[in-house]
Amino acid sequence: MAINEFIDKITNKFNETIFYKRDSELEYQIQAINNILQKYPNDTRLLKKLKLCELGLQGEKEIEFELKNSGIGMYVLHDVNLEYEDLKAQIDYIVLTQGKTYFIECKNLIGNITIDNKGNFVREYFLGNKKIKEGFYSPITQSKRHLEVFKKIWKQRNTSFLDQNIRYKNIDLWYEPIVVLANSKNIINDRYATKDVKNMVLKSDHLINKIRKDLNEVDKDLLSTKKQLHDKAYSLMQNYNKEVERDYEKELEEWINKSNVIHGSNKKPNIEDLNKYNTLIEYRKNKSKEKNIPAYYIFNNEELERILELSPKSLLELNNSHILSDVKLKLHGQEIVDIINRLN
Repeated sequence: MAINEFIDKITNKFNETIFYKRDSELEYQIQAINNILQKYPNDTRLLKKLKLCELGLQGEKEIEFELKNSGIGMYVLHDVNLEYEDLKAQIDYIVLTQGKTYFIECKNLIGNITIDNKGNFVREYFLGNKKIKEGFYSPITQSKRHLEVFKKIWKQRNTSFLDQNIRYKNIDLWYEPIVVLANSKNIINDRYATKDVKNMVLKSDHLINKIRKDLNEVDKDLLSTKKQLHDKAYSLMQNYNKEVERDYEKELEEWINKSNVIHGSNKKPNIEDLNKYNTLIEYRKNKSKEKNIPAYYIFNNEELERILELSPKSLLELNNSHILSDVKLKLHGQEIVDIINRLN
C-alpha cells in the first residue's frame, strides 16, 4: 500500500468532492432547442420541451451544489450512459463515497407529490385556475432499472468464483438507487408508502444527511481510500460508460417536421396520427369507466404524446421505451400496441 493511501486510510481525511465527469446532455439539448426555435419560434411543443429541459438542468445543478458543498470525500459522475445487450440506462448521477455508491435519479417537478402504498406517483398542481392531478412514471422503477443494467454489466465483466458467488450476492449492500426531488417547494405525501419507498425518495437538501448517516454505519475498516475511489470511477468511465454522440438539432428537425398531433403547431395534423390520437383517447375514456379508475391511471397526456411519437409496433418496443410504468404496461400495453398497429 502506498504511503499516501495508507495515511488516507488511517486518518480518513479525504473530504473532497471530485467531479470525474461533469458535462450534461441537457445543456446540449437546450442549446439545440434554442437554435431550432429560431426557425420555429411559435411552436408550443418546442417551448414546452425547452422548459422541461431547463427544469431538469436546474434540478441537476441543485444536486451538484449539495454534493460540492458536502465536505464528504466522494467522486461524482454526471450523465452516465450504460448499455447491456438491448438494455440502456441514462443515469443522472453516480456518486461514489467511501462507503456506498449511489445511482441517483434527479427529478425537478412542480406541484405536490403523493406516493401510495403500491408505489404509484401522483402529482397535483395548478395551471392557471385549473387544478391538475396526474400520475407519472415511477422514478423509483427507473432508478432500479438503471442499477440492474449496471449489475448485468458488472456480472459479465467480473467472472471469478469470488465475484460470481460472493461479491455479486452482496452487491446491493454497496450500490443503492435513490430518487432525489430537487424542487424545494415540493410537498411529499408518502404516508401510505412502504418503508423501502420512503427510504429511496428524498429532497435534495436531505441527500447529504443520508450519505453521512450511511457512512457512519459502515465499519471503518471497510471504508475505501481516495485512490480506491479514483480507480473505481476510472473503471466506470472506461469500462461501463457508453459515449453517445447525438445530433440534437437534426433530431429536433425530424421531430418537429413529423406530421403527428402537435398542439399549437401551424402544421396540419396527419389524418392517420389524428385517428390514433382520437382512438387512444376514446380507449382511455372507456377503460377508465370500465375499471372505475382515473383516466391518468391508463396513461396521462404526456405519456400519450410520447406513445404517438414512438408509435410502438410491439409490446417489447413499448416496454424498452420506459414510457409506461410496469403496472400500466402489464394492464394496458398490449391493447395500446394493438391500436397503434391497427391504425398504421
